[in-house]
Amino acid sequence: MNQQQGRAAELIRSGGAFFGIEFGSTRIKASLIGPDTTPLASGSHAWENQLKEGVWTYDTEDVWKGLADCYASLVQDVRAHYSLELTAVAAMGFSGMMHGYVALDAEGKLLVPFRTWRNNITGQACAELTPLLDFAVPQRWSIAHLYQSILEGQPHVPRIAHLTTLAGYVHWKLTGEHTMGVGEASGIFPIDPLSGDWDAARMARFDALIAPRKLGWRLREILPAVLPAGRPAGKLTAEGAKLLDPSGRLPAGIPLCPPEGDADTGMVATNAVRPRSGNVSAGTSVFAMIVLEKSLARVHEQIDIVLTPDGKPVAMAHSNNGSSDLDDWIALFGQVARALGNEATLDDLYGKLLPLAIEGDPDAGGLLSINYLSGEHMTGFTEGRPLFARNENSRFTLENFMRAMYFASLCSIRTGMDILTVEEGVVIEEIRGHGGFFKVGDTGQRMMAAALNVPVSIPATAGEGGAWGMAVLAAYMLRADAKQSLPDYLDERIARSIGKPVKPDPRDVRGFAEFFARHKKGLAVEREAVKALS
Repeated sequence: MNQQQGRAAELIRSGGAFFGIEFGSTRIKASLIGPDTTPLASGSHAWENQLKEGVWTYDTEDVWKGLADCYASLVQDVRAHYSLELTAVAAMGFSGMMHGYVALDAEGKLLVPFRTWRNNITGQACAELTPLLDFAVPQRWSIAHLYQSILEGQPHVPRIAHLTTLAGYVHWKLTGEHTMGVGEASGIFPIDPLSGDWDAARMARFDALIAPRKLGWRLREILPAVLPAGRPAGKLTAEGAKLLDPSGRLPAGIPLCPPEGDADTGMVATNAVRPRSGNVSAGTSVFAMIVLEKSLARVHEQIDIVLTPDGKPVAMAHSNNGSSDLDDWIALFGQVARALGNEATLDDLYGKLLPLAIEGDPDAGGLLSINYLSGEHMTGFTEGRPLFARNENSRFTLENFMRAMYFASLCSIRTGMDILTVEEGVVIEEIRGHGGFFKVGDTGQRMMAAALNVPVSIPATAGEGGAWGMAVLAAYMLRADAKQSLPDYLDERIARSIGKPVKPDPRDVRGFAEFFARHKKGLAVEREAVKALS
């Protein structure tokens, strides 16, 4: 063990490290960091959502099994690198996929299966709530799911005692506290940026809307308490410690920071919490977060207004469909390799196939890919059918195919970004990327720069993901200077790790524009496919 490892081992042994877990769409990740935010160890657990009775969900058992397995993976990593057991940390925090619907009764039992952000089943609710609240309410927001349940007369609604998100649910089970960070809360119901709490005027409008139904509760009564970054949000209970670490080594009493959404941990991980800064998270979904200097001129249904973990307004352009279709194709190519007698790992496949996109024709050779595995609110789809098409003179090469896959995953997010930059005049100086999209060299950066026509940089720690960002928020809660702002705290610890940006190549920009125009026309085919392939 070298000197650096020795210092890290002593820090872990003394309980001075910080711990974060994030429930992502396909993986639960854990990160252990030092007070200077240096990654010390990590863990993970793979899981998948399921489509049950038309609803995308995860089983509750999978939540707790995944949590314990992810933590055990982290413990094993600590054991392997430092030859010691992880028995204490200074503080911890939990993050998850934003939005969705977790409705609990008075005893804390789930009333209906968890409904994830991926569901586009609340169109009627959004159509009524957006004008009522004078605020764009997307289909994945918790309030949209709640009101849709009310409109449909779902029998569980009068029994709701608590409405929360996946991160809020996990936090409550571990601490007994129904609370959440302001960023995560801003994906449930609008927040007043001045008070940092639920928007009282809009809440009154909602309560008046549902009052004739006599449901037995007001909205504030069932929503969690809202906290900004840096505030304590409870301590690990004995019951919570057993859920996290069934071995019993982890003690109760560890402080927790407010739970946050994956969008906010992404802002932290990329140090993009000041106005005119922005980040894009690209993986199963793709979403861009641009911290605003001023309010938008009008309401746009395609653009969410959420908040940074310290309560600054952010314009969020969110696409439900990112890399899932591309991942399926890569898996298929792996089967082809095995059929030919060549074993290829996923890392090998991604590492060799994805960079071929750079060698393709600027517009992907006339190929068309539409990657809608699920609905896409940005373009008005409640369901999706992945499609690939070409005409008789398209250049059907592997390089163009990979480029088409890349470009397809960025078309919906480009739709949202055009609203911000063209219609609203929002200035974006640089985008910082994170997520699996950027893992292979600079290919992801080049494709993203082409799609958004903005320089794209990658923080050195971006690969650590949202779990690392959540651990940073846990460390921020115990900062030495209680008055230090989150942006200043991140500048001290992360700013130097931001890599050199990749600037848009004019050739790639023009090529994406051609593909984007083709993609828009192809959505007519997608609509027919949804009808025909039910």
